[in-house]
Amino acid sequence: MTVNAYFTPESLEEALSLKAQYGYDLHVIAGGTLMMPQINDGLFFPETVMGLRRAGMDTVTKNGSTIIGAAATMTQMEAEAGQPILQEAAHSVGGWAVRNMATAGGNLFNQPPYGDFCVALLALDAQVKIQSATSERVVDLNEFMTGGRQLAADELITELHVPNPSGLTAFRKFGRRKANTATIVTVAAQINVADGVISKTRIALGGADRVPMRSPAAEAVLHNAPASQETIEAAAAAAAEASNPVSDAVASKWYRRQMVMVQLKRTLSEMLGA
Repeated sequence: MTVNAYFTPESLEEALSLKAQYGYDLHVIAGGTLMMPQINDGLFFPETVMGLRRAGMDTVTKNGSTIIGAAATMTQMEAEAGQPILQEAAHSVGGWAVRNMATAGGNLFNQPPYGDFCVALLALDAQVKIQSATSERVVDLNEFMTGGRQLAADELITELHVPNPSGLTAFRKFGRRKANTATIVTVAAQINVADGVISKTRIALGGADRVPMRSPAAEAVLHNAPASQETIEAAAAAAAEASNPVSDAVASKWYRRQMVMVQLKRTLSEMLGA
């Protein structure tokens, strides 16, 4: 352990001031479920660290949408009524000890095969609020993920803005065990159907690429298409074809691609009753 300075700011303003002062040299920790295993295994040696537990960034509020503080835990999200897809996604993250520590903001930076909560956020059209001591910006979560999850040296993710879902939503995690298991594939979806025709469609996948992201290929097949088994099979095949998963100790690239097709097909069939 080589930490020479550990800061525990008492407010967001103090946290942003410290980030402005130290920039990329200041490593941010909230729950510690990402950084601490690397430190304990001797893979990472940060000298200057900032903990966010006391910075007031763990609130969850509702005002036409759900605003999640970046340091809100998975346990908090499990208890949030009105967003069943987020509750289910939060419950899928590790065991209870991990969920008591793991945060909504930290989940965005998980590497495959993790990051299940992020998949649900993507299906709900979530946005990310990013702040520095002198500025703030709100960006689409999918753009943030596909753009390399880049932050300026003085920036922090402070909030996640989640619109209230419309239509049908679903979340499915497929792993080797029922609970407390690494992800092979995760699927989250939000779909509107009127008179047997699919309109608004959001399909998000975890384990299908190097980061969780939406599936434009599946969404294109589903948009304005009949809610039929033929449409579902075509969307699942398109998602699998467009996926670029990694091989690791949990599953091979080939197997993950197959499971994208299988798990998306099952999810859509249950949602649409087809």
